[in-house]
Amino acid sequence: MFRWKLAVKAFETTARYDAAIAQYLHAERMKARGKTDAAGTAAPLFPETLNFSLKKTQDLRYGENPHQQAALYGDFSDYFHQLHGKELSFNNILDLSAAADLVGEFDEPAVAIVKHTNPCGVGCAPTLVDAWRLAYETDKQSAFGGIIAVNRPLDTATAEAIAGVFSEVVVAPMFGSEALAILQTKKNLRLIRHQPPTIPHQSFAIRCVTGGVLVQEHDARLVSAADIKVVTKRAPTKEERHALLFAWRLVKHVKSNAIVFARGDAGGNRTLGIGAGQMSRVDAVKVAVWKAGEAGLDLRGSVVASDGFFPFPDGLLAAAEAGATAAIQPGGSVNDADVIAVAESKGMAVVFTGIRHFRH
Repeated sequence: MFRWKLAVKAFETTARYDAAIAQYLHAERMKARGKTDAAGTAAPLFPETLNFSLKKTQDLRYGENPHQQAALYGDFSDYFHQLHGKELSFNNILDLSAAADLVGEFDEPAVAIVKHTNPCGVGCAPTLVDAWRLAYETDKQSAFGGIIAVNRPLDTATAEAIAGVFSEVVVAPMFGSEALAILQTKKNLRLIRHQPPTIPHQSFAIRCVTGGVLVQEHDARLVSAADIKVVTKRAPTKEERHALLFAWRLVKHVKSNAIVFARGDAGGNRTLGIGAGQMSRVDAVKVAVWKAGEAGLDLRGSVVASDGFFPFPDGLLAAAEAGATAAIQPGGSVNDADVIAVAESKGMAVVFTGIRHFRH
């Protein structure tokens, strides 16, 4: 058995070495060819053979459910370092990664509360504690047992606010000494220091399907104010435009069909209602409106973001009747004219992005 163990180790090592060489040569080939070669043929983004060679980091207690075995592979620990609390679960790892990616979208202090990889509240404000308040007020019920991520060193005031809510994980780039001491009083709360990559690198998303895997580029596409196209007679106000861009940056982190109601002002940007993972877009709007109502939040004067186009006017109409005054969506539906007509009848401003953010 000892020889078998050494043989496995030897071939695993050479396999990693060969995979690293192949990946390097493929990257160099892409650099040399640029986006296209002399004949105009697109340079291949993905290699002809996809080699996986990831070292096991740890065995997990179980997978998504207790009857499933699971393990963690790769360099996860290079980016996430646990400071306190019980062992991370399979679901914790999925959620904290999603939460860290979300707050990484924003330059200003941001807080995201995530459940089952979907945000249930996001806030941006001049201070982290104010951002927390905006995020938490979106959906206090769903925040119970959630994963909290911040994009600034966690300070004492924010730690005190977070400590009053039952959470599974808190993720931050750093923890102040007092903040750490406050949260360490909770025996089981996992505290994770997140260190994003310092050198930009190509990121791929991989999903398993029967008989293979799907590989795609990471959805890193951003939209600026210069990229959006106003398609209604009324253009969004400065405040609406600011809130629309916030909502659009956020909606790509919500499972499709995704709808986000938001508001922005001098005090910060915040979510008001989120509809995630619905089979129809109008249902996603209804869920977001219902969640805002449950939280006692007023949608009058809000903006709404849709990760895909409104296929029919009903979704936009429901958003307008709930109080939204502006909307951001990809556009491109055969019914765009009808959707825009409904917006005009309600005095809404609508902008198209030309891209969508489906997330399955």
